[in-house]
Amino acid sequence: MSRIEDLEAFVAVVEFGSLTAAANRLQRPLQTVSRALAVLEDDIGVELIHRTTRRSTPSEAGETFYRRVKPAIDEIHEARLEAAQRLLEPSGVLRIGAPALFAPRFLMPIVAEYMRRYPEVEVELDLSDAFVDLAEDSLDMVVRIGDLADSSLTGRRLGGLRRVVFGAPSYFATRGRPSHPQDLRHHDCVTRPGDDRQGTWMFTIDGKPRGIKVGGPLRVNAMAAIYAAVGEGLGLGFSPLWQIEHLIAAGRVEVVLEEFEPAPVPIHILRREGRAPTAKVRTFIDLLSKRLKLDHL
Repeated sequence: MSRIEDLEAFVAVVEFGSLTAAANRLQRPLQTVSRALAVLEDDIGVELIHRTTRRSTPSEAGETFYRRVKPAIDEIHEARLEAAQRLLEPSGVLRIGAPALFAPRFLMPIVAEYMRRYPEVEVELDLSDAFVDLAEDSLDMVVRIGDLADSSLTGRRLGGLRRVVFGAPSYFATRGRPSHPQDLRHHDCVTRPGDDRQGTWMFTIDGKPRGIKVGGPLRVNAMAAIYAAVGEGLGLGFSPLWQIEHLIAAGRVEVVLEEFEPAPVPIHILRREGRAPTAKVRTFIDLLSKRLKLDHL
């Protein structure tokens, strides 16, 4: 079985691009690093690093092995540090994934508080509306909006986000207000082409979830433009409430059909399953759970 020193040498070669750079980083003789890599490859039975005179790059097998072994090496390093120095304060780099629109308003104030509280932690935010893979993107955790389907992740539910129908006062003045989701068949609705449920808005009717087909003369592929169109009175929109609160506060739009709202969309903070969270991960999840208030959204 390979030693931890062999695995550390392999990780360093991948991250620094050459055996010489890895040896300098690890403060080990070059021959020691080269021998450790050879022992590891012989133990596994596959070439992990392509070596040239100028650079060392991981093979396809090496890239896969690196993604699997890197988190384990990081945890071993942190465990050594805590055991040797009895450090209780989080340290190192904390990598967090989050939705691009959600993070600036809700996550950034908590990140700021966390960094002031734990100055030894550096934070990297990876903002994307896609469902990213924690292992492939080297993330410690991710804030995810939506139903969970990945059983390899574990975490904590932070709340739920409302979805509402809204329109401009000028639209309601000319077209009236719908009193039931079925009334939307007689209204202009601004939809988003390309959605999984294109032209279908979800509601709760008689205690059960139900999709209602809607339509109108305007279809827009960006939510910001939908909000602008609804504000101009071109039709009704359907959106997470938190994304239009500023329009409601300014009196540009009003919410309707609140009694028929669908179930809130869940939001979670997730990490990979199968190992105890590090100090930096545990403390951030605890702070996020305390500070993030979504009950009214």
